[in-house]
Amino acid sequence: MRAVAVLAVVVAHAGVPFLPGGFVGVDVFFVVSGYLISGLLYRDLAAGRGVSLTRFWARRARRILPAATVVLLTTLLAGLAVLPLLDGRSLVEDALWAGLFVVNLHFARQDDYFFSRDVDASPLQHYWSLAVEEQFYVVWPLLLLGCLALVRAARSMRGSAGGLRPGRPLPRGAIAAMLVVLTAGSFAWSVLQTSGDAPAAYFSTLTRAWELGVGALAALVTARTTRHLTRTSASLLAGAGLLAGLLAVVLFSPGTPFPGYAAALPVLGTAAVLLAGAGRARPVTDLLLGNPFMRTVGDWSYSLYLWHWPALVLPEQALGRTLAPAETAGALVATVLLSAATFHLVETPFRTGRTAVRLQVRRGLILYPVSLVLVLGSSAGAWAWTESRFGESGDNPAITADPSGTSTEQVEALVQASVEAARDDVEVPSDLTPDLYALPESIADVGLCDYRTDVRDLCQRGDPTGDRSMVLVGDSHARAWIPAFDRIAQAAGWRMHYLVKSQCTAAHVVVAPIEEDTPFDECTDFHEWTQEQVGNLDPDLVVVASSPPVNGVFDESGTRLSEVDDIAPLLDAGYEDLFADLAGTAERTVLIRDVPKAAEAPGTCLSVENSLKRCTFEPQERSAYLADVSVEAAEDADVEVVDPTSWLCFEGDCPAVIGGTLSYRDSDHLTTEYSASLAEALGSALGMLED
Repeated sequence: MRAVAVLAVVVAHAGVPFLPGGFVGVDVFFVVSGYLISGLLYRDLAAGRGVSLTRFWARRARRILPAATVVLLTTLLAGLAVLPLLDGRSLVEDALWAGLFVVNLHFARQDDYFFSRDVDASPLQHYWSLAVEEQFYVVWPLLLLGCLALVRAARSMRGSAGGLRPGRPLPRGAIAAMLVVLTAGSFAWSVLQTSGDAPAAYFSTLTRAWELGVGALAALVTARTTRHLTRTSASLLAGAGLLAGLLAVVLFSPGTPFPGYAAALPVLGTAAVLLAGAGRARPVTDLLLGNPFMRTVGDWSYSLYLWHWPALVLPEQALGRTLAPAETAGALVATVLLSAATFHLVETPFRTGRTAVRLQVRRGLILYPVSLVLVLGSSAGAWAWTESRFGESGDNPAITADPSGTSTEQVEALVQASVEAARDDVEVPSDLTPDLYALPESIADVGLCDYRTDVRDLCQRGDPTGDRSMVLVGDSHARAWIPAFDRIAQAAGWRMHYLVKSQCTAAHVVVAPIEEDTPFDECTDFHEWTQEQVGNLDPDLVVVASSPPVNGVFDESGTRLSEVDDIAPLLDAGYEDLFADLAGTAERTVLIRDVPKAAEAPGTCLSVENSLKRCTFEPQERSAYLADVSVEAAEDADVEVVDPTSWLCFEGDCPAVIGGTLSYRDSDHLTTEYSASLAEALGSALGMLED
């Protein structure tokens, strides 16, 4: 089954179109791991050896750490060599989390997905599943020891002999009861969190523990459930399990809410195959799973899994595009060659060779600190290297302009001067704000009211005693304006509420989240909740700021539309509904036209090119066209419009650096620093501040 699992994952990530659900191979791995590891522990207990934590963890160290460390360090060095500096900096951070085997928590915070290849995905993103397994290996034997202690205590209270003697059956009932409770609880949480916060659910140990628990349960009941299986019944059971996995691979897609209910199909299917193969009668599926090719793939599965992702992702990120079929084939060939070498030169010596003999039991535990020192040392060196590359050098001054005039005129003059400096190929200012390496963290703070999750509280900002109030409505583009509004509120004494949810376009349309093709129901619910809150707050001003749908909209028939000409009329109607609803609850409504979007993140460009001229961009036509749709809808509804384009661009050119400030965090979000610098211009345009 390990061969099936890794093949499913690799072909899905390689972009094979008719196997979009290959990511369920990771779930197969989890069940197999739970089955094999628990089986080892059960056999030790049945033989009277007990659960030796040092022996167990040393065995896991020899199995997991050598190959994982080699691939991690190789990927880190290769990434620093070929990636833009900003991406290399992020990779160093990912390596630190991966080396500590908690990288799943790191990616969950970033709202990443592991469903498909993405030019922005971390080359170490696949280490999330290793983190989940390592966390399981730490906790599961401790839980088992706790269960055994309770059994002994209960027997002692009844006057029975404590302990487990050789040949004496395991306390299967107690272990099974514990596993059922924990597995059921994890499954319930998986379903709940998948519906509320899919990215966090995907990477969470708590939402995946039940899959390992199913494997542990299968190992516990194997002897009693398989002894009477005939060849025919075993074959039917294994065939049904394989069919379940195949259906998941073919029918599931990046749009399938996962793990949740959907994960039950490949998980239970895998358990069925494992049980069918554990009996005396061999199922006919052994002809498929037990042939030399599949056995070799199974032996190499760990190395194949470790190498395939960086082999596919690093070339994409270095080229800045998806790989052509021939290039993908080359990456897969490299994966096989690297995996073969790693299996024979790294995995095997630490598992069965002389190295394994020298590292028996307690000595094997030394691999944990050795791996950690190697990863931490390499990461520290890489971090220092990126610091030196990012570090301020030279004395190139910031771009300046005539400081006279209104705040708006001053901003526009500085933008014009910055564009002209870029056209003249002036050197990049030495003292940038924020620093290039800090760009990923330049995100507006929303406090406890992060509506990306199921939070439905109100967090008042600004002047608590102010007699005027404003509500900001929109998505992450609205969130980017929060630093400016915070300054406005402080200066003018306004009470503020920021009702913003990432990927949730303000217009009343049904959208699809990034990487998914199902309706974003949480966004629709948020629209309704937002409208209710605006009515309750009765604000003096509502400001709407939003990007257009990034992954299409759904029409009344449930069809997702992604072409601009199809989106535009639905978006227009959605804004019309929004403005009509706000007209009945807000004293005044203003739309901030969406900011121009770049084809590439200007900061990433600067980290590669170090040139103002080459990193100046022209606004993307799609975003500009759909921004026009929102403006026309606002004008039709007699809603005021503030257009920030002149605060970012001049004569169709948008500079990466305005004065000495990086204006964009990525391709379409303002940095918190530049947003804050626009407070006076924005406040004046909205009539909240006197110019």
